[in-house]
Amino acid sequence: MTPLLRLLILTQLAFNVGFFAVLPFLAAHLGQAFGMAGWLVGLVLGLRTFSQQGLFVVGGALTDRYGVRPVVLTGCVLRIAGFGWLGYAERTWAVIGSVLLTGFAAALFSPAVESEVARQAVLHEEAGGGPRTRVLALFTVAGQAGAFVGPLLGALLLAVDFRAVCLAGAGVFAVVLAGHALLLPRRVPGRRRVRVRGGTRDLVRNRAFLGLCCGYGAYLLAYNQLYLALPAEVARATGSQAPLGWLFALSSALVVTAQLPVTRWAGERLAPRRSMASGLLLTAAGFTAVAVARPADVRGVAGLLPAAVLVVLLTLGQMLVAPVARAWVPDLAAEGRLGLYTGALSSVSGLIVLLGSAGTGTLLDAGWLPPAVPWLVPAGVTAAAVLVLPRAGGEAVAARSRVRAGVGRSRSSPRP
Repeated sequence: MTPLLRLLILTQLAFNVGFFAVLPFLAAHLGQAFGMAGWLVGLVLGLRTFSQQGLFVVGGALTDRYGVRPVVLTGCVLRIAGFGWLGYAERTWAVIGSVLLTGFAAALFSPAVESEVARQAVLHEEAGGGPRTRVLALFTVAGQAGAFVGPLLGALLLAVDFRAVCLAGAGVFAVVLAGHALLLPRRVPGRRRVRVRGGTRDLVRNRAFLGLCCGYGAYLLAYNQLYLALPAEVARATGSQAPLGWLFALSSALVVTAQLPVTRWAGERLAPRRSMASGLLLTAAGFTAVAVARPADVRGVAGLLPAAVLVVLLTLGQMLVAPVARAWVPDLAAEGRLGLYTGALSSVSGLIVLLGSAGTGTLLDAGWLPPAVPWLVPAGVTAAAVLVLPRAGGEAVAARSRVRAGVGRSRSSPRP
């Protein structure tokens, strides 16, 4: 791969080390240190996701206009400030403000990195280096390697206090900031700037792309339950949050070891729509497993088994959904607007998570409901999302079409 692709993939690794050192422990901190109700914890986590995923469209548009370097560096500075603020926050408004700041930071640097990786993956494919989905799968592996190390680092520092966890996360991003100030190119060859305004009208009329956004959003809502429903289930089964870090490590280890073989297998046998549908149904099956076991109220190590099944099936679903969704975007995007469309993919899904997280938090708090209901609802939502996946526009991904770098849709690919 080119030096730029290697740098971007290592960037995802570093981002996730810093991010996952903090996030898995945030829900427990809000409940214990601040005494927040479940619905408020869910709302705060939803606000964090929306300020990140929901504003990706802003970061993507700015990347189209100004390039990768300034957007990434600005995002790193804001993430350092946000984690530092979160570590010292002592009031609810300060927690919400710091969480929003950390989310907006990612809304800048993540779409910048993701859209450039997608662009470079297309170039890599055109040069005969292999399918773009493999590059994006490697990008996912790097992110999950970071997600493997991050919770373990956070769990160790949590023995000190939550502030130490936040400051360690800020320190990781300080290293990333310094490294990218030195290594990230000021101008990326082949990238041309466009106006910040424009392009939104075509985006909202692109039904195939919006269908992809809704399907991906349902997956992301399910994945967000790793930070909301899973900690509650672990605490119920064991009375402690300690096993949570190991469950996150299990998820990350699965992706690191199996993502590339799964992507290769799916690329040879499954069209993009079928790959995403299979991933969504696997995810729904994971939630169903917990719903079936939950009425028995088994505790101890045996009580953790349904949670482990959820993590495994959700992770397998992620392997099938995430690389294909990212690889699909360039073939549905308008000319010169890959950053905008990459950002919009996360923005629409972030809105879905914002609306869904408060609802799932409320279900977890509702003691009068049957214990299976908080798990059956996300299972049903995820399974139903298969119906909205686009039926057009995936042919180019399946056939590894030669999409021009910097141009969203190839001239030969069909209009969605």
